[in-house]
Amino acid sequence: MSLEKLFSYGTLQYEAVQLSTFGRKLNGSPDVLCGYILSQLKINNPDVVAASGEAVHPILLPSGNKLDQIQGVVFDLSSKELELADQYEVADYKRISVTLFSGITAWVYVSI
Repeated sequence: MSLEKLFSYGTLQYEAVQLSTFGRKLNGSPDVLCGYILSQLKINNPDVVAASGEAVHPILLPSGNKLDQIQGVVFDLSSKELELADQYEVADYKRISVTLFSGITAWVYVSI
């Protein structure tokens, strides 16, 4: 089974979100994404709010400045789990491929 890399900077790091979304606690390692800044997004999906316990989630915006750094965690997911992550994230997010500070290529959810 091939594994996908997913960089999380927000609620996908929460154990409760991982259990409700994937049915398991994920293992990950710290990493950094450069060239983005954090903003906030009001979540209107009641299932997502219930899973995270928060009505406002962080969202990434490209800054174009490599000195802007976002701390997060890289998780290994199956392709099916990546699809589940896509379902968890609301329509205001899109999944893109990025290269992290470590050199790892990973998926991340950013503002559309």
